[in-house]
Amino acid sequence: MENLKKACVASLIMLSLLLQPAVAAAHADAAGIDTIIDDVSALILDTVTSPGIGQVGGDWALFALMRSGAPVSDAYRTAYYEKAAEQIAADSGILSAVKNSEYSRVVIAMSAIGADPRDVGGYDLLAPLLDFDATVVQGINGPIFALIAFSAAGYDDEPVAERYIEYILSKQFEDGGFALSGSISDPDTTAMVITALSQYTEHEGVSVAIERALSRLSRLQRTTGGFTSFSSTNSESVAQAIIALCSIGVPIDDERFVKDGNTLLDNLLTYYNEGSGFEHELGGGESLMSAEQALCALAALRRLYTGQNALYDLGDAPAFSPDAPKDGLDGKHPDVKVPGAALPGAGFSDVAGHKGETAILALAERGVVTGYPNGSFAPDGTVTRAEFAAIIVRALGLRPGDPNIAFTDVPAGSWFHDFARAAYKYGIINGRSAGVFDPHGLITRQEAALMIARAAALCGLSLTLDDNAIRNILAPFSDYRTAAPWAAEALAFCCYFGMIDDSGIELKPLEHIARGEAAEMVYLMLARARLV
Repeated sequence: MENLKKACVASLIMLSLLLQPAVAAAHADAAGIDTIIDDVSALILDTVTSPGIGQVGGDWALFALMRSGAPVSDAYRTAYYEKAAEQIAADSGILSAVKNSEYSRVVIAMSAIGADPRDVGGYDLLAPLLDFDATVVQGINGPIFALIAFSAAGYDDEPVAERYIEYILSKQFEDGGFALSGSISDPDTTAMVITALSQYTEHEGVSVAIERALSRLSRLQRTTGGFTSFSSTNSESVAQAIIALCSIGVPIDDERFVKDGNTLLDNLLTYYNEGSGFEHELGGGESLMSAEQALCALAALRRLYTGQNALYDLGDAPAFSPDAPKDGLDGKHPDVKVPGAALPGAGFSDVAGHKGETAILALAERGVVTGYPNGSFAPDGTVTRAEFAAIIVRALGLRPGDPNIAFTDVPAGSWFHDFARAAYKYGIINGRSAGVFDPHGLITRQEAALMIARAAALCGLSLTLDDNAIRNILAPFSDYRTAAPWAAEALAFCCYFGMIDDSGIELKPLEHIARGEAAEMVYLMLARARLV
């Protein structure tokens, strides 16, 4: 069946090229996008230093980089794999109970880096997509991305795919379009259906459905060359349209998609600002999600005109081994030197079965955390600000700075003096107020998050979050508004990278953290930065 699929796609491409007299011109225009692809790829690489499972700054960022030919290092791919595998294992293989598209997204990203999505940390991420009833719970979006995931992974289960195809075709409106909900066609869903069905044109009714969807997509296009969806004229809609056309070999200057002289590419590039990416809406400011989707569209276009595999045909993905050495991330400060496990077998009498057991023992072997004379660790005990600073400084192997530290409450000769000096030198602490560190004060979750975020930056782990991204990450917590404004970005950073317990409905930013949680935060920071 795979050969038949490729033959059908090849036939469509050849037919389109024969019918379009201006393809050479379009090819020349498409060649001009190379500089933009390089610019946006560099922006995403700088912004997303360590992608993980997530809608924005995660799987799609990695996928866009891989398919655009960006210089993605083996360490970058491995960091994503390990972070995803760790999260999947922690969640017992359950990414979502109601949205199987969560599995599809990770399958697509794993396939793009060359990993086997059927074995990620021992879990088969394709298995949930074989459950038809569970996949269609979320509506048409589930089957759309299931089919794309199947194509990306090179997975061929015809009976399952057939059921999804039939479900999608049953949702086509009389006007040829599709929608996530309601009865009015929207361009995004219509385009994504075309993309999803592009590898299944041998199935009865699919080619006709694609042609009808193309016709409707053309009628939805505005004179600017773009689209309006959900009351917003935006870059993501036109990006999806470009991906759809490229998936079936239709050139960018197909007369059906040129309105008042404007092509889809013309419209997409109106949202582009050199050095800062793509806007969601014109004048609305750049968005990481918009940059990711635009890069996917540009990659799809370049792939079409250079004869490469289509965007979601990942048979050309590079080889991958998840066992690459842990040598840290690009951008790691040269002074960061994580201590080795010089104390193998170090342990405590009261951590067995505790949630933070792995982290506590790993840090104990490195001399980063210590216990009490009676052999206990007291994982549920409290942590002072000086103790937390000491844990971070030990974990990163940092050396003290200027002995004339700015804090009046950090006396020379105190056990925490050198730790405070080092933490201050490297910008991990600034104090609670001018000249005051409050070393004996208990540390709150939001204070710990800020220190972790600063320490993570020294490890080369960073993430640029605008106000919308911060709000989107924190909004699921009922008490996120209780966090101090200065802590919001750090809390969002830690939640995004899984370095803070976000399993409940409350974030509890003002509560004091426990010793076990402190160890977990530091250990997970090191793991995310590929240092343990």
